[in-house]
Amino acid sequence: MNNVMMINGYRAIIQYDPEIEMFRGEFTGLNGGADFYADSVCALRKEGEISLRVFLDTCREMGIDPVRAYSGKFQVRVPESMHKQAVDAAKARGISLNLLMTTALENELST
Repeated sequence: MNNVMMINGYRAIIQYDPEIEMFRGEFTGLNGGADFYADSVCALRKEGEISLRVFLDTCREMGIDPVRAYSGKFQVRVPESMHKQAVDAAKARGISLNLLMTTALENELST
């Protein structure tokens, strides 16, 4: 993904906000919000390191695990016709609907 910056082993999604003419970074996979802003990529990395350090220090002080746990389950709402097509496609391949969706997500996320 082009808009991901790794900072000290943590992933941050980077977006440009044209209203304030700055880049905004937001860490993902954390048990709370940790975002940061800057007007250049170099400054963004520095601000991200500061934001992450503050977040991790706060978690340590409060005895909170900073990393969010995921169950591996989520619900997706799709049109009824798409649901039917997905079930048919899975049956035609001899696989479960879950495996069909997992494969589709893997393909989408690998780009």
